[in-house]
Amino acid sequence: MIEMRGRAALWLGCALALAGCGVLSDTAIGPTQVDAARAARHADAQTDAEALIRPLVSTGITPGVVVGILGADGQTHFFGYGITDRASGTTPGADTLFAVGSLSKAFVGGATAAMVQEGQLRWDATLPELAPGYTSFSADARQVTLQQLASHTAGMPRQPLDPFTALLFARYLVTGRAFYGHLDRPYAQDYLAGFVADRPGEQHYSNIGYGILSDLVGLRLDQPMESLVESRVIRPLGLRCTGYVAAALPCFGQRASGHAGDQPAMIRRGDPAPDWDFTALMQPSAGLHATARDLLTLAAAHLQPPGDTPRGTPASALRATPTSPLRATLAGNTALRRTATGEEVAISWFTETVEDHRLHFQVGFVAGYSSYVGLDLAHGTAVVVLQNSFNWDLRAGHLLLLRMALRAEAATRRSSG
Repeated sequence: MIEMRGRAALWLGCALALAGCGVLSDTAIGPTQVDAARAARHADAQTDAEALIRPLVSTGITPGVVVGILGADGQTHFFGYGITDRASGTTPGADTLFAVGSLSKAFVGGATAAMVQEGQLRWDATLPELAPGYTSFSADARQVTLQQLASHTAGMPRQPLDPFTALLFARYLVTGRAFYGHLDRPYAQDYLAGFVADRPGEQHYSNIGYGILSDLVGLRLDQPMESLVESRVIRPLGLRCTGYVAAALPCFGQRASGHAGDQPAMIRRGDPAPDWDFTALMQPSAGLHATARDLLTLAAAHLQPPGDTPRGTPASALRATPTSPLRATLAGNTALRRTATGEEVAISWFTETVEDHRLHFQVGFVAGYSSYVGLDLAHGTAVVVLQNSFNWDLRAGHLLLLRMALRAEAATRRSSG
């Protein structure tokens, strides 16, 4: 109980300073993990999963986890450990359905980029140009562009800093209930009317920014962003078990139940955590459900250099010629763009350099779930890790990518020597 109170006090402090909480997930790799990755140069995908993923269950961190791995040879592998829920005792697999939270932003970013490619939107369009229906903008809000929203460089916080949001976050720590229920269009309009940018041009993760992006694009094109995601990304890639309404998906019968982990602080680890509902503003960028198989297909589509045959793309992403322009567009989202501050950023993706390897990644935390998708563009590999509990530590995904990169480079040295 003392430990839980300490965690609650820490996160209440964070709730009172929400704008400064950053991405919050832990993907930092230390020297010990790097040494272990180098020592595993003769391992394979299953050995890697046993070493890095199985311990998440065996040490009690999460009830269940599934990992999808796309190797440099184009082969895909899926490994599941633990259980989807206590009642069934079923082991999660490639087609187990998870709530994936902010991984939804990769889909929103993809749909937005597709519409830019179609000429319906422009990356340099400002907020007043995007949504005449929003009648009042501060001087700073008038300078924000679509590209800044999509790359998390508009100077917006993770979520707005105000007493009511902090109060809802404190309630979440005890009950697990969502704390975004007040973030709707009227709230966003008021927010933009008084918006003061904080270090625009620097990349700072922003949920409110992606909520505003989704709403403004939907207004501009007279279609909800959910429909645009469906028509521009989900259907073209043949993602059978990805959507905003879990019960409508064919994999719903294999859905994993969410559990408490690192959060909510006052719910015991491993106990059930309530599902979240979102407002129309936040649903597109936080409300998707998906499987490891579908997410690995999405990840593989980002690896295709424009005009080339996709390297290592799962068969489901290679079905038809019409997907090729989309894969080129998605790959374009990973391209680094230099901001006015000199920072290099991508559309919707964050990047980290691990042992001279630049990795693109996205993370998602929602209700009782944690999710990770990582890309190594240089080696054409990708990793998906889905947990049915809320845990900040997502280093396993980075470590899987690093192990594959080190093995590929060792093989290249052997062949050239």
